[in-house]
Amino acid sequence: MAILGTTISPYRFFWQAVSEVDEMQVAGATTGRERQGTSRKELRAARIDVSVGMLFSQLVMYCIILTSGTVLHSPGHAGIATAQKAAQARNPLAGPLASALFAVGMIGTGLLAIPVLTASAAYAVKEFFGFRGSLSETPRSRPTFYTLIVVALVGGVAMNVLKIDPIQALVVTAIINGVVAPPILVLIALLARDRRVMDVHRSGLLSSSLVWIATAVMGAAALMLLVALL
Repeated sequence: MAILGTTISPYRFFWQAVSEVDEMQVAGATTGRERQGTSRKELRAARIDVSVGMLFSQLVMYCIILTSGTVLHSPGHAGIATAQKAAQARNPLAGPLASALFAVGMIGTGLLAIPVLTASAAYAVKEFFGFRGSLSETPRSRPTFYTLIVVALVGGVAMNVLKIDPIQALVVTAIINGVVAPPILVLIALLARDRRVMDVHRSGLLSSSLVWIATAVMGAAALMLLVALL
């Protein structure tokens, strides 16, 4: 369930959608009517963007699995619960550079994840309660939105101060993502085939089938997890 929740995470649905809107607003399309419609050129660019992103994300995921399977949970390295222990476990692979390499990776991940995850949380809360705000606007004009980003960031720091096990927290978060994702995928699948919303750009049979298969697999995994817990 955690693997599925990491692969198809609900926060990405918010981030992808709102980032597209933000880019259009910056380009001058400030109203919903101005943002309606698309062109074959834009769809081609989006398809290339998604395909390249999927390729590199799966390549990185494979490297992480390969490295983790090689050096983690080997004799003498069981029960790794901190970043320090994970770095030390890489000593046989990287020697004295293990800690430095791990630190660079952690910093790079933080620089990538912190703005995306905190902003995604702010966007999700904003959409749920119906108030305005985006990264294309200034903190002065949308203080509530940026306050949510700060709250999310402080929450992450608080977890570290309270010495919450980060590895376990990641697993639990991924499981929650996996359970929450199927209902959102159902909505996406329905919207993608809705002619009133998509007009001539509705998802084709192959695309829709793949989305429904992914939804069914994740939904079945969530039900199995619930049954196992009970």
